[in-house]
Amino acid sequence: MGMTMISLKRVLMSAVAASVMTFGTLAGPQIAMAQSLEDALEEAYRSNPTLQARRAQLRATDESVPQAKAGWRPTVELIGDINALRTKSTSRVTSTDSSRFTSGIELQVTQNVYNGGGTKAAVEGAKADVLAQRADLFAVEQSVLLQGVTAYMNVLRDEAVVELNNQNVSRLERQLEATQDRYDAGVATLTDSAQAESRLARSRSDLSAARGDLEVSRSVFEEVIGIAPTNLFRPILMPDLPEGRDAAKNMAISNNPAVLTALYNRRAALHSIDQEYADLLPSVDIIGAAGKDWDKASDGSRATTAQLTARLTVPIYQQGFATSQVRQSKMTAGQTLMQIEEARRDVSEQAISAWETYQSVVSTIVAIREEVRAAEIALDGVQQEELVGQRTVLDVL
Repeated sequence: MGMTMISLKRVLMSAVAASVMTFGTLAGPQIAMAQSLEDALEEAYRSNPTLQARRAQLRATDESVPQAKAGWRPTVELIGDINALRTKSTSRVTSTDSSRFTSGIELQVTQNVYNGGGTKAAVEGAKADVLAQRADLFAVEQSVLLQGVTAYMNVLRDEAVVELNNQNVSRLERQLEATQDRYDAGVATLTDSAQAESRLARSRSDLSAARGDLEVSRSVFEEVIGIAPTNLFRPILMPDLPEGRDAAKNMAISNNPAVLTALYNRRAALHSIDQEYADLLPSVDIIGAAGKDWDKASDGSRATTAQLTARLTVPIYQQGFATSQVRQSKMTAGQTLMQIEEARRDVSEQAISAWETYQSVVSTIVAIREEVRAAEIALDGVQQEELVGQRTVLDVL
């Protein structure tokens, strides 16, 4: 199980790194004493209430193992009793009235020797349940950490968008000022000035919307991570991704927590069959008892007893209940087999979709960079042409 969880962590870190590299170019350079992505994820891993609740659930599930092992251990009981007996009898000749007070104490130990393998099946089934719960916890950890990465990068993205909108507002304010100067000089028209004012108003509206989006992203960050974002910076991570789509799919099928959960549920269901079947088999118990009895009516006489009993219990007829439970467990085990296949198919589809999405986003980023570079060249050219009267203010805007 240890090696499996290590492999899962490697897969998770690859996914985290891929997300970071995909969106990382939107933020600025690293800032000293800033809140790193690693810091944010550590805080989320430590304090996220969803994770804390699942860890508590796992600890509760862990207790099922010692509970199952209790079937191998003896039960010890101390039994005490006090009895008061009054006897009154009447005949034609005599009449008697007597009282008797007795008390006793007994220590009884019961040890099961054989129960059809029911205890062993219960222990192994409980262990499988714990492993399934651990895999489920790791799936939740993946989800929370991915939410943390997304929240971190969304704040960086929206901060960059706000900064770009700020720069755009400043540029358009300078453009409006220049247009009004040219209008005052009789070079530009009133239409040119109105167009510049309109574009500036729209850019201010865009800035306000961007600030609102940033506040929403900051709120989500605080909800997921548990603290407010401060001085975030673009993380530099080299993703250790699979070599291709098939490799990604195979890695996901082998290590995905959903598949592991289904596999462990299958194991638990098989042990449940053995546990139910044990109710149809004989059981053997050894019972030892030792005690003392006191009788006050006999001058406080007392007796010491010791007893050792071997008890064999053979089920003959149980109203069909036990056999029905066995059949039910077999049907449940068959269901878990289908759930394994379902989980593998779902994970395979998700892995392929994630891989293709990643490749598409990488290509899109390259294309957008080229588009931005070309747009910057075009803007510079239009501004130069506008200065010599070959372009209008609207062209620049």
